[in-house]
Amino acid sequence: MGNSPSKTGNAEELVKTTLFERERNGITYRIPALVYLRHCHTFLAFAEKRTSPSDCDAKILVMRRGTLKEDGTVQWASSEEMTTASFPNYRTMSPCPVFEKNSRTLFLFFICVRGNTTERKQCITGKNRTRLCCVSSSDDGHTWSPATDLTESVIGETIHKWATFAVGPGHGVQLENGRLIIPAYTYYIKYRCCSYPIPFTVLPRALSIYSEDFGQTWHMGKMLGKKSCECEMAEIIDHEGRSHLYCNARNSGYRCEALSENSGVYFDKPHVARELVEQRCGCQGSVIGFPAPEFVPNDDAESKACGTSLLSPDTQTWLLFMHPTNKSSRRDMGLYLNRSPLHSSGWDKPRIVHRGPSGYSDLAYNGDKDQFSCLMECGKESELEQISFMSFTLNDVMQTGNAFCL
Repeated sequence: MGNSPSKTGNAEELVKTTLFERERNGITYRIPALVYLRHCHTFLAFAEKRTSPSDCDAKILVMRRGTLKEDGTVQWASSEEMTTASFPNYRTMSPCPVFEKNSRTLFLFFICVRGNTTERKQCITGKNRTRLCCVSSSDDGHTWSPATDLTESVIGETIHKWATFAVGPGHGVQLENGRLIIPAYTYYIKYRCCSYPIPFTVLPRALSIYSEDFGQTWHMGKMLGKKSCECEMAEIIDHEGRSHLYCNARNSGYRCEALSENSGVYFDKPHVARELVEQRCGCQGSVIGFPAPEFVPNDDAESKACGTSLLSPDTQTWLLFMHPTNKSSRRDMGLYLNRSPLHSSGWDKPRIVHRGPSGYSDLAYNGDKDQFSCLMECGKESELEQISFMSFTLNDVMQTGNAFCL
């Protein structure tokens, strides 16, 4: 099973490859996460395996390994169940991988939730039944360590103020200074009465979980000061070489954005991004940073003659964001490009990559071939039908055509 990116910039040539598909017995695959290991030209695609679409029926994480070939195709191995990423009597959810380049260690964070306890019940009762967990691999995902429960060492007594929490879902990031970042969010209990949370005071807040010693120990940053739920983060390098950590979080109506100037310890002045629409209840989205190109396509006559134009970007980094574009329902998956990510209104209009039901997604940047890849929930009647993989180039994203996925 292969997937080949466009070689000519013609958007019509791009295709999706189904990696996980709903089965007749009700088994459903949800919540994709994707990581690309550049040194071995390997994609690892993760998802939750559920006995039904319900969050309560999540059971175990699954993984597929894809090898990037010289001709640009990806050869996928069969699905594997990640048996070590689990604890008895808990269900495993929200995969969030991050690769530590120096030691070539892959960390996979996830949460384990007790029994069939729902997120809503935890928010109503204020009784947290969720654990922060991690497995690691030093051989590119061929074998995995036993699961480690990091709840006490990372969250500690603060857990009593959290009704529940989760990581990602989707990829983490390693910053240029070596710090590892895991995006996370919590439902924070602001007020209690008779041990129960006061209604409407339990609100989601995004934050980072980070490591300064290449994954040996982990710490949590401060929560965003604005409603913000499932999130992903990306590093932005400005024209002076300074690092900024960007957070893009689920919200209601519009996405929530924030910047950290201290590598995720806390985020300043979160705000809504009016170019990035959300459905009423929101949906997870994915964001990545990548090196700003020196030359890109342009539409004016002179640049069309030579095919490129020279840019002087404000930053050394551009951002790519993936999310359903329909304002009223989870439909029409789109890619948004931001060429000035330190400005609050730098997002281009989206390029549609799937017409129809669309859900969660995750992006990866393949630096050695200057391409992008993604996983996305999608289908004809429901976004829960399949999780598909697709590769594309920056030229494809910048095409004037509105849809380019077959």
